[in-house]
Amino acid sequence: MKPEVFDVENADIAWCSGCGNFSILSTLKIVLAELEIDARELVLVSGIGQAGKLPHFLKSHTYNSLHGRSLSPATAIKAVNKDLKVIVTSGDGDMYGEGGNHFMHTIRRNPDITCIVHNNMVYGLTKGQASPTTLRGMRTSFQVEGVSEEPFNPLVVALALDASFVARTFSGDIEHMKETFKSAINHKGFSLVDVFQPCVTFNKINTYQWFKENTYHLEDFHDPTIKMKHLRESWKKINIL
Repeated sequence: MKPEVFDVENADIAWCSGCGNFSILSTLKIVLAELEIDARELVLVSGIGQAGKLPHFLKSHTYNSLHGRSLSPATAIKAVNKDLKVIVTSGDGDMYGEGGNHFMHTIRRNPDITCIVHNNMVYGLTKGQASPTTLRGMRTSFQVEGVSEEPFNPLVVALALDASFVARTFSGDIEHMKETFKSAINHKGFSLVDVFQPCVTFNKINTYQWFKENTYHLEDFHDPTIKMKHLRESWKKINIL
């Protein structure tokens, strides 16, 4: 029994036309099918936000948690049934803001779950205020004089805590995203995939074109076991791992 997608023509779609969430959903569907993951053995756990709506469009077991709390039930689900494939889908605000404490300590525990974070650098559900990853200086309808803080860097934090799998991809780079998802899901341990995903309504700076011009692939000879080199690469504001 493969994961199936609901009839989107008759579904109540909350995402805006052009939202990066659509390609994340379609790519994850392809990956689940290619990996032949049985829907009865899959649990999608979500938090609150636009990213948290992804499980609504797949037929599998789901658990919708409190804002920022998706990693805790996901860890519990995996603990009580190790045969389940557990995937968390969350946003940058949900995971790195409200869920920052759970994010750090779940990495330390290293449960065998996959965490996919839709990083659009704003709070897309609550009308575009700055999130933890919003670039400094960006003006929003709430931060009218511009964001004053440096953005939270999830890759550096994850690497500093010795996360066993850390990756970044872009929702406009389907093939790279697909292979990244596959590697993360097949990894035994906690896997973080931070996905750059444009918010076409509230973030007019970090657009599809902007990401294409400001991201790059690491070289094929990049050695992920060299931690300090990895950290130096991650300090660069925009990159793909």
